[in-house]
Amino acid sequence: MASPARTTAHIAPVEDSVEESVVETSVVDSEQESSSEAAARPEELRLLEALLFASTEPLEESALAKRMPEGVDVKVALAQLQADYAMRGVNLVRVANKWTFRTAGDLAWLMTRESVETRRLSRAAIEMLAIIAYHQPVTRAEIEEIRGVVTSKGTLDVLLETGWIRPRGRRKTPGRPLTFGTTEAFLSQFSLEALGDLPGLDELKGAGLLDTRLPGGFAVPSPSDDPALREDEDPLEPGDLELALAPAVEPEKSGES
Repeated sequence: MASPARTTAHIAPVEDSVEESVVETSVVDSEQESSSEAAARPEELRLLEALLFASTEPLEESALAKRMPEGVDVKVALAQLQADYAMRGVNLVRVANKWTFRTAGDLAWLMTRESVETRRLSRAAIEMLAIIAYHQPVTRAEIEEIRGVVTSKGTLDVLLETGWIRPRGRRKTPGRPLTFGTTEAFLSQFSLEALGDLPGLDELKGAGLLDTRLPGGFAVPSPSDDPALREDEDPLEPGDLELALAPAVEPEKSGES
């Protein structure tokens, strides 16, 4: 009867040994899976990820290409990375021809508490902004001609403060007036990749922003993203940015100011 007792005494150590072996095997399998996943992810995607996350502002494709190993097709890598992040909480997006990570659009409600202040533009400011966006480069006098009313100093002031418009240059005409155009901040604010993404005539009609009974030959201009000065523009001179606005003028005779 002593033999069964001795046999039972050796069972516990054997079970402990089996459990330790199972735990060790699980840890090894987990490490191998992690190593396999890291090896399967192309190095160029990891590099792009790191560069974009570390940057405090959107990066141009050319700037990213300079930091990548030789032979890497940055355009293809960006497209693949964009696809990888398409269903995640952050998406890789292109704004004003630059790349950046942004919170997914359907999760924007999570950020609403971070909104500090909402400023509503007047009708006159919205009209001016639209004219500058579609007709740039455009002078103040040309804006007034299109609107049919005198532009008040304060309206242009507000738009300059938003950072959505900027002085571009000076028109080669008597008086050499300043020309205005939109900025990258304008594209970012309205989630536009380029000025060419602004709504066209049919879209504006469909949204009810234009009268369906328009005069014959009416067309919506096609704005250009080219930042270079036109033939009829001179470069800005020192102090032009401080003197961007002309002196105050009399209130508009009709419409809003």
